Amino acid sequence: MELKQLLYFKEVAKHKSITKAAQQIHISQPALSKSIKALEEELEAILIIRTNKTIDLTDAGNMVLEYTKEITGLVDEMKLTLNDLTNFSVGQLNIGLPPFIGSLFFPKVMKNFHRSYPNIKLDITEYGGARVVKSVEEGEFELGVAVLPIDEQIFDVYPIVEEEMKLIVHKNHPLASFKEVDVKDLRDEEFIFYHEDFALNQIVRNHFFITAGFEPKILFKSMQWDLMSEMVAANLGIAILPQSICNRLFTKDINIISLKPTILWKLAVITKKGKYISNAGRKFIDFILTDSL
Repeated sequence: MELKQLLYFKEVAKHKSITKAAQQIHISQPALSKSIKALEEELEAILIIRTNKTIDLTDAGNMVLEYTKEITGLVDEMKLTLNDLTNFSVGQLNIGLPPFIGSLFFPKVMKNFHRSYPNIKLDITEYGGARVVKSVEEGEFELGVAVLPIDEQIFDVYPIVEEEMKLIVHKNHPLASFKEVDVKDLRDEEFIFYHEDFALNQIVRNHFFITAGFEPKILFKSMQWDLMSEMVAANLGIAILPQSICNRLFTKDINIISLKPTILWKLAVITKKGKYISNAGRKFIDFILTDSL
């Protein structure tokens, strides 16, 4: 069994497609199929089942995938350790960022970090917050940025941002003249809400609305804060956004209102507890904790 076979299998499982995986790792589809078949023959187990244009993992396939993640994670960790031993001025860092967070704070951070450490390459992937957390846990990213709270038995947490969430409404909305609105007054409102991939979906729903005793009436869900604000500006509903985003709303059609009780938006850099952090990763964490966001 070769490590390459396991890496190929991991890509197939990730994309649920031989075709997409082959494109991603730049080999032919027949060659990838042959590699997976050889792996199955060596393990004497069927790992994947082809259904229409996608593939599903068998029980054996899911077990092999878990071991593969552990093996490839150890190989990655070995490479990072060796790189740190031989060269402290270069490196590569894989970071997972939710789109909301990336567009708000990180262009400036990346610029300043690159200026300070020009030989450290940053490989940034944008996922929804929940997927970033899962990907850090599984080793796809060395570090990620997540919305708190998070399970600190699994992750090391380095807080970087804390600010209030605000209610935004159309200027002609009945609540537009209010300086502060209680959550109980929002029971009958229609919301432009966060997509399920975002940690804020569960945080705002569970810790704000459900605690107040009702489910929010969700009219639309979006993965883009600018689209959410534009829907509010079109008087299609109301939304709850972080203060930093509200500060970027350049429209006279929206009023920004404080919420009672206060919802705090807390961001942190996270790493998997007990996992080796590269020299590049440590430099980035130290940098972002001291660089003003």
